[in-house]
Amino acid sequence: MSNKKEIIKQLDLVSYIEQFEGFLARPKPLFMEGDRSLHFRFIKALETVEFKAPPKVKNLDDCWMRLSKQGVLGLDEIFEAVKIVRYFQYLKNIKIENELGTWLAEIRVPEPIVEIERMFDEKGNLQDSVDERLASLKVAIKQNREAIRQTLSRMLNSSKIGPYLVDRQIHYVNDEEALLVRGGFNHVMKASIIGRTTAGFFYVIPESIGKLKDKEAGIASKLEELYYEIAKKISLTMASWLKFWRFIDKAYDRFDHYQARMQMARFSDLSFVLPNSSDVIKLVDFAHPALSHPKPVTIDFSKNVLMITGVNAGGKTMLLKSILASAWLAKYLLPMKCDAKATKIGSFKQIEAIIEDPQNVKNDISTFAGRMRQFSQLFSQNGVLVGVDEIELGTDSDEAASLFKVMIEELIRRKIKIVITTHHKRLAAMMAGDERVELVAAVYDEKNQVPTYTFLQGIIGKSYAFETAERYGVPKNIVQKARVEYGEDKERLNELIERSSTLEKELRQKREELEQEIEALEKEKGRFKELNDSMERELLAKKRELEAIYNEATKQAREALKQKDERAIHRKLNEAHKTVKKAKIETPKRLESFAVGDKVKYRKNRGVIIALKAKEATIEVDGMKLRVPLSELKRSGNPPKPVKKKQVQVTLERSRATAGVKLDLHGLRSEEAIERLDKFLSDALLAGFDEVLVYHGIGTGKLAYAVRTFLKEHPSVKEFQDAPQHMGGFGATIVKL
Repeated sequence: MSNKKEIIKQLDLVSYIEQFEGFLARPKPLFMEGDRSLHFRFIKALETVEFKAPPKVKNLDDCWMRLSKQGVLGLDEIFEAVKIVRYFQYLKNIKIENELGTWLAEIRVPEPIVEIERMFDEKGNLQDSVDERLASLKVAIKQNREAIRQTLSRMLNSSKIGPYLVDRQIHYVNDEEALLVRGGFNHVMKASIIGRTTAGFFYVIPESIGKLKDKEAGIASKLEELYYEIAKKISLTMASWLKFWRFIDKAYDRFDHYQARMQMARFSDLSFVLPNSSDVIKLVDFAHPALSHPKPVTIDFSKNVLMITGVNAGGKTMLLKSILASAWLAKYLLPMKCDAKATKIGSFKQIEAIIEDPQNVKNDISTFAGRMRQFSQLFSQNGVLVGVDEIELGTDSDEAASLFKVMIEELIRRKIKIVITTHHKRLAAMMAGDERVELVAAVYDEKNQVPTYTFLQGIIGKSYAFETAERYGVPKNIVQKARVEYGEDKERLNELIERSSTLEKELRQKREELEQEIEALEKEKGRFKELNDSMERELLAKKRELEAIYNEATKQAREALKQKDERAIHRKLNEAHKTVKKAKIETPKRLESFAVGDKVKYRKNRGVIIALKAKEATIEVDGMKLRVPLSELKRSGNPPKPVKKKQVQVTLERSRATAGVKLDLHGLRSEEAIERLDKFLSDALLAGFDEVLVYHGIGTGKLAYAVRTFLKEHPSVKEFQDAPQHMGGFGATIVKL
């Protein structure tokens, strides 16, 4: 059966996997051992965490084996292990507050390991404080190199040696400093010849430089001995904590699995789907990673068998690969392009693809024999998802239809789920009455004579072989002769099949239109009910207000009657009169009727209504969503500005009543950027915006870090996140106020 590399190739996932592996800190198998649900929760926990990617680290299994045998690691190998400890210390310091953070908090690094980590600087060099001899030896090497430099400089400027110098440069020959001289140089200096040019000149190392080199070699030898002594001491400590090293090394790979998947999802705007315990596959807006401009697939594969028929080159094979690929990606908790909330994918022990022609010059078997060998291996398995492309390949379709019908029924009995593509209708017709089989047809645009790459469930599709031949350049007269040979009866059968498909398609289209109309009416009904409830609440509040005013006026009138002085009586009555005047009943302002899709103007912004409530509307302006009062909307005859994918310089108007929804901080220093961002958010809050877009770019990451640090502390910022790819990706942040 197919191994992992074969299935990746068969499902066109090679480029996807190569891209994913680029996010890993070091190569490892895709499968994660342990509780898949727990792994899924930990991956999702990283969605809200800003973290730097782990450093690239070598595989250390050989190091742990040598430590277990009291071996000595090199300092470079020790630093590889130190990088793992440092990254976990970094993760603990950013304080992840969720289930993943609890797991990280439980990883406690022993003090002896911390001491080893402190011995190295950021580049992996030992700190001078590790051993006082290190500093003195390094100073000695530095002084010796300075002595070499000064000696060479004096020689180049010597009047005695000058006539013999070809040039006044220091040449490096086999990593040795040398001078280029003419013949006869031995009359003025002692030197060793280490090379010769084609012009007859000599590369020489002066004797004084040679002595300094020998001195430096001696110092370097002592330094290497000291390095070995320190490495031996560190290795001894590491060996006593070997269980911890193996544990944290495994934990590093585990977190590497999580972060690589999340980084991949962020980079390509993908989602995660956790496989459930069923064998049902329901894909909603799934896009295969291999396609550059895919048409999203929505398919319900709840039954045991999905049989795909229809037009040639209409996407049948890609639909089969999409179904298998979705199950394979979910199995390994790899992100995919789909509606994650609506998509459901079951669990399968194994995923098999019977796609390619098994015949080749090496195996000496026919295509059909190869297919039979592949199928025979399925009868000893269960809980497998299988995809078979062109099931009757390599033999007579009528004979194969009967054989495959019985074989499919047996595989169903063994709980094997099968996706099949076929151009032959007999097998589809034989299986159509089985309630365990779902038929799907690739839809053909009869008017424009091209495939639509969409699919209709519940029908058998026509192959359109003649139409496809014409579309790809076969002469029409040849195609017409083929139609005659094919026969009128079979063509009429195809027409009946196609007519049935067309009627089914029209019926489903009308049903979808009716469902959309009913849904729109239900939404409008709900909005009017909400508006009615709101008006009733306002009426009740006004009634209570009037009752309070009336009671106050009555009280003041009664107090006036109690007064004996006529002036006091008039004064109290005047106060009661003023109180009554407060009771003004305003005619409610009539809200203009709007609908979803209407083009409107809000202050200086033009947009489109995408959602309605009782007295509010959500409008889309330049790709941003704003929630605004209906009373402040006006109809706009002009079309809204299209959403621009490129970054745009936004000029903010400094008036009291207006503000922009986008801010570009490119090229600014952090202090200046934060000052502008603060003013921009204040203007947006005054304008009533609840969502804005800030461009800061990627660059070194300093500006993005400064922006997000400021947003975390801003009291009016509810949340923020990376913008989608078409709005700037990691170089932009959407801020919700």
